[in-house]
Amino acid sequence: MKPKLFIPGPTHVDQEILDAMAQYPIGHRTGEYRELQERVVSGIKEVLFTKQSVLVSTSSATGLMEAGVRNLSQRRVANFVCGAFSQRQAEITRICGLDQDSFEVAWGQATTARQVEQALSTGNYDLATLVFNETSTGVMNPLAEIGEVVQKFPDVLLMVDAVSGMLGAPIKVDEWGLDMVLASVQKAWGLPPGFAVMSLSDRALERSRSIPESQKGFYFDFVRMHKSGEKSQTTATPSIPHLYALSAQLDRIQAEGLENRFARHAQMAGRVREWGREQFGLFAQPGYESDTLTCFNNRFDLDLLALAARMRDRNYLISGGYGNLKGKTFRLAHMGDLQMSDIDDVLSVLDEVIKGL
Repeated sequence: MKPKLFIPGPTHVDQEILDAMAQYPIGHRTGEYRELQERVVSGIKEVLFTKQSVLVSTSSATGLMEAGVRNLSQRRVANFVCGAFSQRQAEITRICGLDQDSFEVAWGQATTARQVEQALSTGNYDLATLVFNETSTGVMNPLAEIGEVVQKFPDVLLMVDAVSGMLGAPIKVDEWGLDMVLASVQKAWGLPPGFAVMSLSDRALERSRSIPESQKGFYFDFVRMHKSGEKSQTTATPSIPHLYALSAQLDRIQAEGLENRFARHAQMAGRVREWGREQFGLFAQPGYESDTLTCFNNRFDLDLLALAARMRDRNYLISGGYGNLKGKTFRLAHMGDLQMSDIDDVLSVLDEVIKGL
């Protein structure tokens, strides 16, 4: 029996979604396929509160992180770093040969709107990158406030890594002025890994049109992707099983109600934080704790490897610290299709295991 997943990704997948992925394939240039992609894209637009472009990608989110900087910067990138995955975005920017500066805060702290405004007021940048929900630290950055600040700088686009935040908390793309929002589907979407989605503003598409193809490459050229997307197609063969699963999941989200889904995530997060605050202490800056995963300190110096191993023996998979926090923290996910009963269950087992350490 496989363990139930309480790691930050991949997350637990309901059997109904697995069954949807097992449907017989269809030709990706047929009318039946176009109807499927159109249905999925329309649903994603609704959950992201956008009327602008939404594109699907058979890749990890890291592919879209690279695509974003290649398509959206002509001058210099401001990478805002608060943990391992925002650090990865800065590294990707450098490896792609683009001029960039990193604006870092201590891990566990949030990137603030004030920090972003101070950096952009120099006039040096045409693209800012931000992680909405930093998976390594359990910090959820104030995206709405940062989006409002970036809108003061008409030449600056805002690219958002929402990998572990999308569908676990509201992201109002048009209202908040977000130019690119990307995520893979193995987090709060509750699907197996291997697929990614993104929103793209009209401004971002215009920027991509001005970037030479030699900088963008072929597979991740936003202009080419958008042109195919307008016909409800993709430039290359897509993962049709993931589109079947996204269609099924969007139906489930509609049945639950989007606001109810966000409320469920907030309630599960509150329960986990309440438990962990006394047991371990929370790593994230107060007021900026994530609604999709919690990162715990280890103030009683427990053997975290033994904790994870004993939980695995009980058929629960939890996650240790990531990057610089390996061995110092551990994380528990509460996102996707998990319910409060699942959270109560795993916390009860954690209590039993901790007593035995």
